[in-house]
Amino acid sequence: MTNSNCILPRHENHTHPHGPECGHTGVAHDDHVCYLHDGHLHYPHGNHIDEHVIDVSEINPQNCTPGHECEGHAQGHVHGPECGHEAVPHGDHMDYLVGGHLHHPHDDHCDDHGPVKTVG
Repeated sequence: MTNSNCILPRHENHTHPHGPECGHTGVAHDDHVCYLHDGHLHYPHGNHIDEHVIDVSEINPQNCTPGHECEGHAQGHVHGPECGHEAVPHGDHMDYLVGGHLHHPHDDHCDDHGPVKTVG
């Protein structure tokens, strides 16, 4: 059974249910909780999982912030798939969750793309 009101992309072939006990980081998103899983923001919805992204907004802009003092990792740390921080889809790109903020690798610095609230 599908939900005709669901217009977001679905994550197919998901192997486990997401929830407070699943072990993945919960992120407050709009009026619900999504779960970070392998660079995806999953929202359990009925009998399926929707793919969500953090929208580009005033709270979560995609501005260049070369003066941003990165806290939560060593000087010279470069974000990427193996950096140890969780990947978070933001707009049309990937950011990394560091100390409750979205960090985006850009040239020789990290841009601050705003706060996110983790849950659980």
